[in-house]
Amino acid sequence: MRFLRAVCFIAPLVAGVQVDRRGREVYHGYKVFRVLTDGDTADFEAQLESLSAIELSRNRGHIDTQHFDIAVPPESLDAFHALNYEAETLTEDLGADIALEGELEPFPGLETSVSGANANAKVAAAAALPSFSWFSAYHPYADHLTFLKSLQAAFPSNSELITAGTSFEGRAIQGIHLWGSGGKASKPAIYYHGNVHAREWITSMTVEYITYQLINNYNNDTAVKAVLDNYDFYILPIVNPDGFVYTQTTTRLWRKNRQTRSGTTGAPGDTPENTGIRTYGDKLGAGKGIKLYIDWHSYGQYILTPYGYSCSAKAPNQSRQDTLAKNVGAAIAQVHGTRFTTGQTCSTLYATAGGSNDYFTDVTPAELAWAIELRDTGTNGFTLPANQIIPSGEESWAGQKYLWANF
Repeated sequence: MRFLRAVCFIAPLVAGVQVDRRGREVYHGYKVFRVLTDGDTADFEAQLESLSAIELSRNRGHIDTQHFDIAVPPESLDAFHALNYEAETLTEDLGADIALEGELEPFPGLETSVSGANANAKVAAAAALPSFSWFSAYHPYADHLTFLKSLQAAFPSNSELITAGTSFEGRAIQGIHLWGSGGKASKPAIYYHGNVHAREWITSMTVEYITYQLINNYNNDTAVKAVLDNYDFYILPIVNPDGFVYTQTTTRLWRKNRQTRSGTTGAPGDTPENTGIRTYGDKLGAGKGIKLYIDWHSYGQYILTPYGYSCSAKAPNQSRQDTLAKNVGAAIAQVHGTRFTTGQTCSTLYATAGGSNDYFTDVTPAELAWAIELRDTGTNGFTLPANQIIPSGEESWAGQKYLWANF
C-alpha cells in the first residue's frame, strides 16, 4: 500500500522458481502461508531470506492478529515447518493459482451492437464503447493503452487522454480525464490511480471498470450524470508500467518499478513514477482542488483513511472520513457479500511512512484521501482469477456510487 516507498525495492531472485517456455516464472509447488508472529516480526523477517521465501503481505495493525503472508518454495518447506511458527495454509500450489488467471487476452474490439442502457451512451459518442468482454480476462499492457484510447473515442466531447510523467524505462504514465456539462477542468478533482505495485493486476481492471461505467451511464443514470457534472475525474489505471510489463513477461510477483539503485542512497520518493503521480496531483490541488483521492491496491479488502505515519494523528475531518468509509464498505457488501475492513491505516493495517493518503491529506491536500485494498483476503491474493474481475468491479462501482452521493 505504500506510495512514496512504492517503487524502489528490487527483490532478490528466488532459486527455486521454474520458468515456462516463454521465460516466465511459474512457482509450481510453492505453498502460501499466513504466519502469526505474535509481535516478533524482526525475528521472522530474518528467517525469510534463508527460506528463499517471497513476502506477499503483512498486517501489523493489532498485536493479536499480526501476520505475514509468504510463499515458500518446495525445497524450503521442511525448513519452514521446522521453525514451528503458527501458520495457516492459504494456497497449496501458487503455480496452479497463477494458471487460474488465464492467458493474457488481446483487446476484444468495440461493442458490435448497442441497446438498452448503452444506447444513450452511443447517442453522444463518436464511437462505440469497447466490448464489455474486456472485463472477462487480463490483458497485455499495450492493450490497456488501446482500451483507454477507445474509451476516449466513445466520449470525445467530455474526455481527453492524459499523461502523468514518464516511467524509468521511458513509458508514458497514461490515463484519462472525464468531465460533464460544466466543461473541461472546471470542477474539483476526483483522482484515482491503480497498479502502483506491479503485481496487483486487479487494481487496473477495477479502475477501468469504474471508468467504463462512468462513460456508459452518463446519459442514463442521474447519479452518474450528477457526479460528472460536479467533478472532473482524473484516472490513471497503471502508474507503474515498467513493473507491470515485467510481471507479464518475467516475474508475476514483482512488486516495484524497474529502477536500479546500485551505488546510490537516493530516497524511494524520487522515482520517476512517484514523481509523476505526485506532481500531477499537486497540479490538481493547486487548480480547482481535490475532493477525493483513492490509491487502489490489492489485496486484503480494506478501506483505509489517514494516517499511516501515526496511530494517534487525526485528519481535521477524520470522523467524517471514517463514517463514509464504513458506509462505503456496507454498500460494497450488498453486491456480493464481500466484507471490507475500514479504519485508519496505522491502527488497521500497519504504520507506514510516506503513505499516499497521508501525502494527499497534508500536502496537496484532498478533502478525502484513501487507499483501498481490493479482493481477496489471501486465498488467491495477488493472483486473483479472471472470473473475479467483474464481481470486483461491480462491488467497487456500488461503493463509489454511494460515496459520490454522500460527499
